[in-house]
Amino acid sequence: QVQLVESGGGLVQAGGSLRLSCAASGRTFSTYPMGWFRQSPGKEREFVAAISWSGGNTYYADSVKGRFTISRDNVKNTVLLQMNSLKPEDTAVYYCAEGQHPYSDPRRSEEMSYWGQGTQVTVSS
Repeated sequence: QVQLVESGGGLVQAGGSLRLSCAASGRTFSTYPMGWFRQSPGKEREFVAAISWSGGNTYYADSVKGRFTISRDNVKNTVLLQMNSLKPEDTAVYYCAEGQHPYSDPRRSEEMSYWGQGTQVTVSS
């Protein structure tokens, strides 16, 4: 059974940084693309960042491009999201997700099979 456990959320002032971590278990992590999504109250879940199974390709939402960096460690079975220059509009619950197949599009939530429980990120102004 696949499990994804996020950590690293918290409260930070605008302009600050946080690093989210997602630990995966249950199947061959290195085979699947990974993504980060977020959802804030009253809004739909949205794509934030994603990375291919090899780590060779990364993708970002326009709203976070240049501020967030996604990476993965296929030995430690973890995916990281480094978030810099945080803004109040980045406030949300952040979810880690794993793709259905090795070549699933990790930018699309419908192609992600497994989800973590989420970690809250709050950015104060």
